[in-house]
Formats: sequence, structure tokens, C-alpha cells
Amino acid sequence: MQKLIKGIHQFQGTFFQPLQGLFEQLAKGQNPETLFITCSDSRIDPSLLTQSRPGDLFILRNAGNIVPPHGAGNGGEAATIEFAVAALGVKDIIICGHSHCGAMQGLLHPAQVASLPAVSSWLSHAETTRRIMRENYGHLGGDQLLTATVEENVLVQLENLRTLPAVGSRLVRGDLHLHGWVYKIETGEVFAYDVDSAQFQKLSEHQSRAESSARRTVGHLI
Repeated sequence: MQKLIKGIHQFQGTFFQPLQGLFEQLAKGQNPETLFITCSDSRIDPSLLTQSRPGDLFILRNAGNIVPPHGAGNGGEAATIEFAVAALGVKDIIICGHSHCGAMQGLLHPAQVASLPAVSSWLSHAETTRRIMRENYGHLGGDQLLTATVEENVLVQLENLRTLPAVGSRLVRGDLHLHGWVYKIETGEVFAYDVDSAQFQKLSEHQSRAESSARRTVGHLI
């Protein structure tokens, strides 16, 4: 606790003053362009990872970066997403999983969380992920299985996200974009899901391909 208190004093004495104008503007309201959904894991810092400033990201965190589908309950996830999409008008939603995810480990091995009934119940929102892994990835084990589970769960949660009415209506309008990312803690790399190849690719490579495709499309239209 003392470390946190010391950090607050350092923030107020060193970091706040250069950004005081920004914080004064933020006190009047927020206008983030991106909703960032990720795990509660202490090893992930969305703002550090994306080098974002205060006010850039609207952040939702929970164990396993899970989005319960529409009608699955009245948890804070649906309310947070609805507010971001319908009230704040974010343009992008990112679901970001990560390597060495304890929630996904618990999903693969329910006995490990058997003494944690709330966690076990929460992971039921990732039951589709569990079934996918059991029925399609029997040839994998260890770290490879966990990595594949993290990736598949991001895709499952993107599908759950599409069931939410506020998200669905914006997707129909075409002014909201969904992204699936996986962050590798030990290397700092971020992998993005590429629809064309149906694979997670390094974000830099994925972005280059997307920009190249956009240029070809514009050239064709001209």
C-alpha cells in the first residue's frame, strides 16, 4: 500500500502538472474512440501497451476478457459496453486476450477453480471456447493448448459481443469496427485476428496488409 501512496505523490508532484490542461478538459467530459476489453490480469496495462493518453480508451476488464451474450445476465459488462457504444459513440471495440491467462487455464482444467464457485460460474460464459478446444484441439497440450485457447476465446467473445443490441445496430450502420487481439506478455508483441487468413498475425503485419488492401480498393474505385 505504501508503494501506491508514494506513487500518487509522485504523480501529483511530477506527472500531473504537464498534463493539467488535458485533465481540465477531461473534467468537462470524455470522448474516447475505442472500447478496450481485456483481462483483469495485473500484467496487462492497456494504456501502456497502446501508449494512450487519459481519455483515449474506455476500458472494461474482467477475468478472461469475457463478454456474456445478450440475455445471459445483468452484469456490468453489458451496461459498460452499451454506454460506450450508444452514449459515447466509440468507433472501435478491441477484445484483447493475453498469454499465460489464468482464467483460460481454469477453463481448460475446471478442477483448478472448483474451490472458487464464483469464478467457475463466470467461466460458463466461455463454455463455447471450452467445447471448441475439447472437440478440435485434442492434439495440443501445454503452452500450445493454452495459447490456442486464448485465441479461440477472443473469437468466441467477439461473437458474444455481436449479440448485444447496441453493438448489433451499430454494426448494421457500418460505423463500428470489432478487433480481436492477443498480447504476448514476455515479448510485448500483439497479434491481431485477420479475417482473410483466419489466423492471428503480428499487428504490424496485419496493419500493413490492411492498408495495402485499402489502397487497392481505392485504386479500383478510381
